[in-house]
Amino acid sequence: MKLTGKQKRFLRAEAHHLNPIFQVGKDGVNDNMIKQIGEALEKRELIKVSVLQNCMEDKDDVAEAIAEGTEAYIVQIIGNTIVLYKESEENKKIKLP
Repeated sequence: MKLTGKQKRFLRAEAHHLNPIFQVGKDGVNDNMIKQIGEALEKRELIKVSVLQNCMEDKDDVAEAIAEGTEAYIVQIIGNTIVLYKESEENKKIKLP
């Protein structure tokens, strides 16, 4: 399944007021971070991750690694912020159009 343009627009609007709750620094993405982001996605469905200036990896690669590791969708990458969405199994809050 892929997100449609309409769903992405909807999620972008939903994510607008969110603050990043994770930061990827010079150590890049690791298993522990993937696990924590996965748990946060289960709770919130939509989160922002910020890629710090000292991160050696490209932000697109960071986004891919996180999305793959958590089975989430990349809604958008804007500046150094990645917006991720994953439907929650227990706490479904977001109704996609």
